[in-house]
Amino acid sequence: MEQNHCDHNQKQKDLKLVRTKFPKLKFTVIKNDDNFCYHHYKVGDEFILDDFTHAPKHFCLAVVHAAFPCMHALTFGGRFPFMENTASINTTCPDGGKMAFKIEVLDEQGNVIVEPRKESPKGPNPRKMLIEVEYSDDTCTYGYKPGDKWEVDGLRTPGNFCGAAYHLLFPVLFEMNFGATFSFEKDSNCKTGITCPDGGKVKFKVTRLEGDA
Repeated sequence: MEQNHCDHNQKQKDLKLVRTKFPKLKFTVIKNDDNFCYHHYKVGDEFILDDFTHAPKHFCLAVVHAAFPCMHALTFGGRFPFMENTASINTTCPDGGKMAFKIEVLDEQGNVIVEPRKESPKGPNPRKMLIEVEYSDDTCTYGYKPGDKWEVDGLRTPGNFCGAAYHLLFPVLFEMNFGATFSFEKDSNCKTGITCPDGGKVKFKVTRLEGDA
């Protein structure tokens, strides 16, 4: 019965997602320390992603992996108060940090969305969030079961949490920490259906408890 309920909610969410138009994203190379890159990227190179799920052909997957939480956050309205344009963020190549990229959001006309910083940030402002198991098939190695909960403070990791599951949860925690919301969910401050990569044994939801966007 519980799984049927989860499946119904997922189908309703999927229908809303189909109707959602995600913005294009622009990557610009802003640093290349030694002028070497396996993909021959150089400072000033620009790449347009049709949305956060569609990288250009042969685009570096290591960069995509590092940047995905940032891309996800910008797509769903997350903003970064430490940036001069809060609708942008810089991210670093994971291969030695030799390169860096700026990620920006484009409007429907293809122009960069600019939301100037209103004041200098006073330091981190972590949001409290709740991770909760919404479904388990009872075969999880960690023994996770429906109703299990972990409260997190910003981007601090919960102790002894399954690394594979956290890998999938991190982009959601990251974007929620920076104010993202989800119009396709019943509660826009909650993200459901975050699924364990090991056969879908467990599904999680994350809820922002304070500092709502």
